[in-house]
Amino acid sequence: MWNPTKNKKLGVCIYNYDGNTKYGLPLEIGETVQILEENSGWYRGFSIRNKSLKGIFPASYIHLKAFHIYNEGLYETVVPVEDPTVREVACVLREWHVIWKRLYVRREISLFHKLLAVMRDLIEWRRQLITGTITQDQIRELKCQITGKIDWGNRQLGLDLVPRINNEVVDPDSLSPIALHQVHVQSSENVAGLLGRGTTKRKEVKRSPNHHLYLSMRDFSCSLGEDMEIFFFLYDAQQAETISERFLVRFAKYGMSHFVEKLNNASTIFTDLGEADLNRELYLVAHIIRSGRMLNDSRKSALHSYRRPYGCSVLNIGDILSEKGDGILDEEREFTSKVYTCSESDFSQLHEFIIKKLSNKFNVVSGQQNYGLILSLRLFNGELSQLQQETPLLFKNLIITHKLGFSDVIMPGDVRNDLYLTLEKGDFEKGGKSTGKNIEATVFLVNSEGLILEKCINPGSGHENVSKYHSVVLYHNNTPRWVEMIKLAVPIEKFDGAHVRIEYRHCSTRDKEKKLLGFSFIQLMDDKGTILKNGTHELYVYKCEDGPKLQDPKAYLSLPSGPKEGGGTTPNSISSSYAPVPPSPPPFPNPATGQFFARSSRETVHIKTLLCSTKLTQNGDLLALLKWKAHPDRIQDTLHKVMKLNGEEIVKFLQDILDALFSMFSTGDGNSTSNSGLVFKVLVHILSLLEDNKFEHFKPVMDAYITGHFAAALVYKGLISCVKHCADLVRDADKQDAIQKCFRSLEYIFKFIIQSRILFARATGDQSEEAFKADLYSLFNSFNRMLAINHDLIILPTQIALVSSFGQIYVQLLNVLPVQEVAKIVKLTIDCLPPEPNVALVQAKLRCIHDTVKSEIFQNIDSRVELFEVFTRHLKKHMLQHQELNMCANILGDMLTYLHHEHSKIQQKHRSVVSREVEILVLVLLETLIYCVKDIDRSSPVMGPLVACLVALLRLMEDQHYNHLWEKFGNVRQRRDRRQLKEFLLSVFIVFHSFVKQDVFPSDWIMMRMLTNHVILCALQEFSQPLTVDFLDGLDFDEQLWSSYFSLAVDFLTQPALQLETFSDVKKEKIIEKYGDLRVLMGFQILSMWDKLGDHKIFFIPAMVGPFLEVTLVPEVDLRKATLPIFFDMMDCEQKVRGNFKQVESELIDKLDILVSDNKCDDEYRQLFNTMEHLSAVLLEKVRTSDPAWKENGIAFINSITRLLERLLDYRNVMDGEENRDKRMSCTVNLLNFYKNEINRKEMYVRYIYKLCELHLPAENYTEAAFTLKLHADLLSFSNTTLPADHRYNQQPEWQRKEILYHRIIDYFDKGKCWEEGIPLCKELAELYEKKLLDYSKLSIILKTQAKFFDNILNQIRPEPEYFRVGFYGLGFPLFLRNKVFVYRGLEYERIGAFTQRLQTEFPQAQILMKSTTPDDSILHSDGQYIQICNVKPIPKVRPEFENRDIPEKIISYYLVNDVSSFQFDRPVQKGPVDKDNEFKSLWIERTTLTIASQLPGILRWFEVIESHTVELSPITHACETVEHMNKELRKLIAQYTAEPRRSISPLSMRLQGVIEAAVNGGIAKYQEAFFTLEFSLQNPEETHKIIKLKSLILEKVQILEGGLSLHGRLAPPEVIPLHRRLVDRFSVMKHSIREVDSPSLASRLSMNRRGELPPTPGGENPDYRKPSIVNTPLPPLPCDLIKKPSMEPCGSNRSSSSGSSIYGHFFPEGSDEEEIYTHPQDKHPEAIVNIPLSPLSSVLQPPPLPNRPRSVALPSGEQKIYNDKARPQTSPLKDSVEDYSHPRGYPYSRLVSPNIPLKWLNTPDGMGDKMLPSLSPSNSPKGSARNSWSEQSLLPEEAPPLPPRVGNEKRMVTSWAGTPPVEESKPALPKRLSKKSSSPAMINQPKELQHMTSVPDTHEFLMDAPPNPPPEFAVQSPNDQIPPPIPNKRATIGASNPTSLPTSPNQSPVRTPESMIRSHSIPAGVMPHIPQEYEDESLNGEDESSSV
Repeated sequence: MWNPTKNKKLGVCIYNYDGNTKYGLPLEIGETVQILEENSGWYRGFSIRNKSLKGIFPASYIHLKAFHIYNEGLYETVVPVEDPTVREVACVLREWHVIWKRLYVRREISLFHKLLAVMRDLIEWRRQLITGTITQDQIRELKCQITGKIDWGNRQLGLDLVPRINNEVVDPDSLSPIALHQVHVQSSENVAGLLGRGTTKRKEVKRSPNHHLYLSMRDFSCSLGEDMEIFFFLYDAQQAETISERFLVRFAKYGMSHFVEKLNNASTIFTDLGEADLNRELYLVAHIIRSGRMLNDSRKSALHSYRRPYGCSVLNIGDILSEKGDGILDEEREFTSKVYTCSESDFSQLHEFIIKKLSNKFNVVSGQQNYGLILSLRLFNGELSQLQQETPLLFKNLIITHKLGFSDVIMPGDVRNDLYLTLEKGDFEKGGKSTGKNIEATVFLVNSEGLILEKCINPGSGHENVSKYHSVVLYHNNTPRWVEMIKLAVPIEKFDGAHVRIEYRHCSTRDKEKKLLGFSFIQLMDDKGTILKNGTHELYVYKCEDGPKLQDPKAYLSLPSGPKEGGGTTPNSISSSYAPVPPSPPPFPNPATGQFFARSSRETVHIKTLLCSTKLTQNGDLLALLKWKAHPDRIQDTLHKVMKLNGEEIVKFLQDILDALFSMFSTGDGNSTSNSGLVFKVLVHILSLLEDNKFEHFKPVMDAYITGHFAAALVYKGLISCVKHCADLVRDADKQDAIQKCFRSLEYIFKFIIQSRILFARATGDQSEEAFKADLYSLFNSFNRMLAINHDLIILPTQIALVSSFGQIYVQLLNVLPVQEVAKIVKLTIDCLPPEPNVALVQAKLRCIHDTVKSEIFQNIDSRVELFEVFTRHLKKHMLQHQELNMCANILGDMLTYLHHEHSKIQQKHRSVVSREVEILVLVLLETLIYCVKDIDRSSPVMGPLVACLVALLRLMEDQHYNHLWEKFGNVRQRRDRRQLKEFLLSVFIVFHSFVKQDVFPSDWIMMRMLTNHVILCALQEFSQPLTVDFLDGLDFDEQLWSSYFSLAVDFLTQPALQLETFSDVKKEKIIEKYGDLRVLMGFQILSMWDKLGDHKIFFIPAMVGPFLEVTLVPEVDLRKATLPIFFDMMDCEQKVRGNFKQVESELIDKLDILVSDNKCDDEYRQLFNTMEHLSAVLLEKVRTSDPAWKENGIAFINSITRLLERLLDYRNVMDGEENRDKRMSCTVNLLNFYKNEINRKEMYVRYIYKLCELHLPAENYTEAAFTLKLHADLLSFSNTTLPADHRYNQQPEWQRKEILYHRIIDYFDKGKCWEEGIPLCKELAELYEKKLLDYSKLSIILKTQAKFFDNILNQIRPEPEYFRVGFYGLGFPLFLRNKVFVYRGLEYERIGAFTQRLQTEFPQAQILMKSTTPDDSILHSDGQYIQICNVKPIPKVRPEFENRDIPEKIISYYLVNDVSSFQFDRPVQKGPVDKDNEFKSLWIERTTLTIASQLPGILRWFEVIESHTVELSPITHACETVEHMNKELRKLIAQYTAEPRRSISPLSMRLQGVIEAAVNGGIAKYQEAFFTLEFSLQNPEETHKIIKLKSLILEKVQILEGGLSLHGRLAPPEVIPLHRRLVDRFSVMKHSIREVDSPSLASRLSMNRRGELPPTPGGENPDYRKPSIVNTPLPPLPCDLIKKPSMEPCGSNRSSSSGSSIYGHFFPEGSDEEEIYTHPQDKHPEAIVNIPLSPLSSVLQPPPLPNRPRSVALPSGEQKIYNDKARPQTSPLKDSVEDYSHPRGYPYSRLVSPNIPLKWLNTPDGMGDKMLPSLSPSNSPKGSARNSWSEQSLLPEEAPPLPPRVGNEKRMVTSWAGTPPVEESKPALPKRLSKKSSSPAMINQPKELQHMTSVPDTHEFLMDAPPNPPPEFAVQSPNDQIPPPIPNKRATIGASNPTSLPTSPNQSPVRTPESMIRSHSIPAGVMPHIPQEYEDESLNGEDESSSV
């Protein structure tokens, strides 16, 4: 039995389960499952991945997890008990991996790899969190990294913002909307900083003004073999001063530090750098001192170790630190710095030389490597103590290097007692020696008793203190400049009496001991207790050579240490080291001992001192204040001087100063003294210092003093009196500054007052309580009187200062007064402010209110209600005036946030209080807030906070609040103020509408937007109540209000933020879990309101049709079922009121069209059309069941809507993509016709006309664009009716708009070369200008245009288009194409190959069918796409005006292929018994005629076939057509040459040669054998007339040829005479064959000689000149059957065939399909001529000619190559292959053509193939190759020709009709390779007739094709025929592989190209000519760009 689970709700699958049992649920490892029931070791439940699929699975496969249940019950949510971050990572990975795959598909490789790396990091970090093996600090850091990566990825992928607090996702229910908005703002700012960085920063805290520079020395490349000291310090180059202590790093001889035990001895941190320091020209200087021998090159062992200068290194860090905002030093970075040296005397200035780049004064130290010093730096921000906590490992044992002086912000805990002494320089006498001395200065700290203070001198941070310090020794220098700074760390108790003694010694390299020369000294503290002043001091040098004399300091302390003038500078000034020194006084005797310490006036030493101490002072005035009791008479003067002291001195001694001041302020009984006023001023001055940013951190020190040290219990009276005195004297203009200072310090003054009162009450038992309160109220009365003063600019700053301090005063009063009394004081004070205050005073008041809201007063329930009324009243006033909206929003936000928290936690007894406060806000501020939000700009930064406040207030409102709100507008029973209520409701709807439509919040703030939508939905339910109560019945009905409501509701429902279908599964799941589908609730609310309208529904028809149509987008079944009948309701309502439902009908159609045209959301469209199909069904059912009076009209309308939906759906599916442009055109035409023909909507019809035109223009379909615009022009007339303006045209008369259209159409016809269609329009305009407008200027222009069109028709070349039949089969096509056949008009010069490729691009999934028969049902009803393509021949219309008239060819040629609507194509079919010797007997033609919907060209390049019929032509009928067509062509060509004898003779020669050669070789003989027999006549008596016709046609052909030869003989130039003679000879053979059958009279009539007269036939010749019967010769294999890369053409065409459509189809090799090729019209189109020059060649033995077959797409077209060169793929040469030529008919024509081999003639089997091409020489050949057909084949050259190009895969699959699987077409065997040993017999004595044919006629003069199926007279000649020798070619040589070939004649001319040899049948079977490389290259390159097509 299945039992519901209680403790087993959630688990993870730990094994793969395939679900192979009944009801089994397949699971994979890692899937999370929710368990619903259990039974005997099985669970039933579902996977989190797919909650809709439920099933059973083994319990043993599931690992159970702890969980939480929310909303327990049917819709419960089970959440695992795990770290929220871990759960978030899992959800993020599930959502990201889907997008990640899409990135790969879209080829966004960079983001793909970035996201992959982030996902891997998240997986690893999640694993670390789950394992639980890391510390809490590491967990916090890891979570910070995880959330940073997630937020970065979401932003990169365009996902929603995740609001966080401390890296945790917030719960919107736990926060008020205001707090949620603030979290969103903060999270958005944080994420914005992550973009491009990919990692999160540490939680931002308030940026500290203190910065710290971390330094670590990584390496030093110099090694001297001596101990070294490196002193680092920061140096300001601009001020030329050191700003930090020196940091000392020591190295032993071999590079190791002495301080091995200190791991960080080479690292330090320079502390307390302020913002100003970072902006200095700052350098890091390193002075390098060596310790060892005096001279480095001395080989003697050193007696002493001397500190000697070595080098200096400088690193410019000013620029680096100034870039701190860019994070340049957020991470540790390494830098290198070279070491330089200079002369010793300048060593102290070496860093300045380097900085100033005085390269002549320094040079690089030799021996160092490239890098010198390697340093790493990092900049930290914040307090040092905080940094030590955050990075304990880094700061462990880290050396601190202090700044010289205090930081910008002095922290209370900072205790320093440092005195810095700098040895600047000295001047010493030479002592009678020529060389200088080596002077070393030694510094001692000595007390008054002569004892040296041990360990009190610090040479540099990083080094322990020493008792004495030795200076650097400068070799032979009597004026040394040391500039060495040391720190004197003297304990405070030892300062008194301590002095510095500096001893000077000469360090000789010879003496064992250093010789004492003298000493100097200076006291650290004077008699008054002040410390040695900062600055430069000059010291006397006293001579002393006996060291013991200095042991008693009394011997010299009485002497002056230096001149009185050099006693130092002021504390804030530092003198230059090189300032002039005043003259020294004479030496002083020692009165005690009578001994003299002699000194020379020339010897002095300069030092500089700097005190940094929080305990010692250099200021005497401060000491006088602290010791005021010693001199009470000087109090006044001392207090005045204290007010002038530096703030640093005061805050250092703050507690002592305050104690002294309060002791002077009052007497022991609390009375004031004579100094009280001045003391109060000093106190105010000190308190005002705390407002300075530099000392703001001392406020805690002040608070600690007040609570812990302050003991003046009686001063409160005096302080209150002083403050009241200031308030009373406020009108005294001279004292405003002092009063303002007092009021700004009121916070601490009141702290002193309150603390003093508390101390007094504690000591006296709370005596004088009433007197104290009276004094306070008196004080506040004075405040209120002062604040009531209005428009006084003098006291305005004082009022502002007072109001700004009130917020803190109230908090202090709570310590001594009840909260209600404090609230009253606040209320009175706020209300006392002027009604029209200054802006600054308003700001101060609002700050005061804000401080109060955040204080404890507001948290008290008793006082909060009273304060609510006051604050809301003031906020309303300022919000209505739009004053300080930001501050108002902040105050209101804090109030609402507090109420939100109170509402969520209060007990039932306090709910009434919170409800009352919400009611106050609703009644006072809701309306104001609505108007304020409505009026302000949406881009204003205050918009977000105000909207958040409104949402928060609406969220707190309950039913009673809405009732009170409606009561505000009046009682229902007593008529309400409906005007005011309407205005309010309209404002509410407008504001809500802006929330929905204008994106008040960013689109990725989904949590904030969903909360807002939920609140709006709930609020609308309440705001809709007044609509039904006050604005529905009778005259009270308000259409505007109801319309606004419906519009808002529909926009709410259709907003993008609620379309769950567009969201990811993870996002959708979260939204539904939290809020459900809000659209459903709103939809039913709309329906409820609609039902309440009753008879008023007519007011919303048709306005609400569109909105309700959008409601149906919601994919909720119940809502859709409820919404769809509304349309029936609308139709019925309009029918009842207006008698029809035209408006509903019109609006529904318009809105459907707009939804398709404007909206771009795929899912919305899918839902829309699914819904609309449902809509039609629902309406139809409703109409039929309800049986209204308008039933018939309704059904017709619904059916019309259904048809429109089908068209709109088709249009929608092809709206996007360049490849869908043609589909868009078709869909546009469908809609265009629908709007015109079915519903007669002119405006929609015209709209789609222009849409269609806009589609044609980018495709350069100018003719079609013109026909499209003509549709609009046909709707207009040349009348004076004024047409309104639209977005295309201005307001204008109708004739003018039609005129504009005509000009545009004429221009398009001109661009499309369709001048015949433009001429009638020109005539219309000419008539308009001539007869109506009388505008002869325009008339002249249009007549010129018309004349130009006529000229163009006669003179311009227009390529004739090809037409293609295209069938689209299969259910995979759209409805407008599915199982339909179209006729396409090809693009200019587009042949079937390019056309097929274009269609395959448009339909990449479609398969090309290789048959021309109609597919069976398996294809028609399959889900795939199949396309069938073949050429069709246009059937021109009968034009009586052309009958019996001599019309120029250019005029007729246009109408042959244009203005056509009927087309035909032929398919050869074998019927009856097949005669293998002559298949002409059984060859029938199946001719199909197609009729299309509209003529071409038209508004489209294709139209659907609307009618098709097929007829069959008998073999003799086909033969008659073929010969008749040939006769027409010959007659036409002869007529051209008769009219223009100067034309090039080449086309005529080629045509005559082709016809005669084909006839002689057996073509006519086959016709004779097939049809001119007695047997045929007896079997087919009905064909007798056709036999006679065929005979007459043959005789007519002979006569035409005779005339043609005669004309050729007259026109032939001398070089063509040999060819002419050969043609005459062959013609004689042809006549002889005809004479065999016909009467002798025919022979006599056909006789002529060599110049045109046929001679008698030689008696020795064999009378049968025909080849053996064609039936004995098998056909060669066809390319489409054998080539591996098949043809792109599924259906053949004789208009562009390249593989041959043969009449011998039944002889094809096994596996071929005869129906694949017989699909083309009877006549060959002229444009099938190849544009590559050919060269004729004679042959001894030729195979039979291949019949014409459909051109193969696989073989390239010359026209296509020329005009579509970029689209043509390059072909690769065929590899060598062996071909069997032994079969009598095995000649492989279909595989011997190469697009890269130049051809000069094209010989077709119908006798019309020898046509000259546009260029006959290689130099004139166009680039690329021409289209090749089977009749264009040539033998293979030495290297096999390239394979034909193709479209599609390498292995093309051919699909059969029978449903057999596709098979790969086999690759054909290639011809044999031929040797070059000897020449062919065909080469012997070949004439040179064709050698000089280089002139090229225009293409249109000879581009004519022959019929596809040649008659017998065109059969290939017999091997026994005598052939003239081949025509020589100057460029090529030939070698033959035939072993029986005859030797070459010595007189033989150069051989011609193999193509011409094939065309003239001059190459014997099996012989392959050789083509020289240079000829091939020249032909391929097409260097002559002047060749034309």
